Amino acid sequence: MARIERRLAQHYEWWLVGLIVLLIGLGLANLMSATHPESEALVSPTVRRQLAALALGAIGFTGAVAIDYRHLERWAPFLYAATLLLLGVTLALAPVTRGNQSWLVFGPIRLQPSELARVGMVVMLARWFHRNAPGEVRRLRDLLQPGLIAAGTVGLIILQRDMGVAILTLAVACTYLLFVRIPLRSWAAVAGTAVAILAVVWLFALAPYQKSRILDVVDPARDPLASGYQANQSRIAIGSGGLFGKGYMEGTQTQLRFLPTQHTDFIFSVLAEEWGMVGAATVLTLYLSLLIWGLFIARGSKDLFGSLLAVGVVGMLFWPAVVNVLMVVGLAPVIGVPLPLFSYGGSSLLATMTALGLLLNVSLRRYMF
Repeated sequence: MARIERRLAQHYEWWLVGLIVLLIGLGLANLMSATHPESEALVSPTVRRQLAALALGAIGFTGAVAIDYRHLERWAPFLYAATLLLLGVTLALAPVTRGNQSWLVFGPIRLQPSELARVGMVVMLARWFHRNAPGEVRRLRDLLQPGLIAAGTVGLIILQRDMGVAILTLAVACTYLLFVRIPLRSWAAVAGTAVAILAVVWLFALAPYQKSRILDVVDPARDPLASGYQANQSRIAIGSGGLFGKGYMEGTQTQLRFLPTQHTDFIFSVLAEEWGMVGAATVLTLYLSLLIWGLFIARGSKDLFGSLLAVGVVGMLFWPAVVNVLMVVGLAPVIGVPLPLFSYGGSSLLATMTALGLLLNVSLRRYMF
């Protein structure tokens, strides 16, 4: 056992951990600026809550690293069932907040189970594709079982009326489609079906404010003081930052509170206003480095399950980051997607840290075969 621990310590991905710590540190500094107007204290109540969530995230990260990820293949059905049960409890007990039932409230503690459910779904999908090699999936009917796995999680989130998280979770699940060998003509049929489903969703499922947000992407000037207000103020903040930004805690859109939900959905706008294009590009480069590192870990894994698990974690980081950035620059509807490790949100931070722990786990165990 001591020999194994020495080997793990010897091959510990310190650069990966350093990159994660750097992103967390930059995120906290940015969050301090975004929440500075709410309190004269340097550390606002929002930042203190984020630090508490970070402590829980560190526990999740450590636990995810400590347990050999290969055991997760056996435990995957139980983890997946537990996350579905948690989503069901949320649907039954959670109060309606801003039109959805996404949060379990225990006194001062608020938990968003849909963020954690994404981790359970990724582990379960990695298990299925490990036992049914992705390269051997050649027909649409072969995707029925993984489709049901994703549908279980996404469907319960839709019932909670949290369409943004549901779309994001579906995108993470679709990451695994990059590895199947289904003919293009079959995907044409899927595309036609998807268009029909989207038409039905548009007519019968979307609320008026959700339709307005989608239309605002096509025509940003159609309702600048109502549905388009958030996106317009975000673009003003990003544009006013210029090349080098206005300086830390000097952003007028941020400090004068013109930028809505600046500590959650539009945290990237705060960064771009205060640090400019250079600062925003630097942070995006750090994200890209983390994603590429994750793909190298997937490629270097000694077993297929580890590779697929790493790919799922990369998808959990890639899709929220891309959607959030597109959202704040006005190229995607405002659907409430946080920027990983930057946006305020304890559940998102806990899920992201746990997923990153799994990524490091796969990296370490490739030396143990």
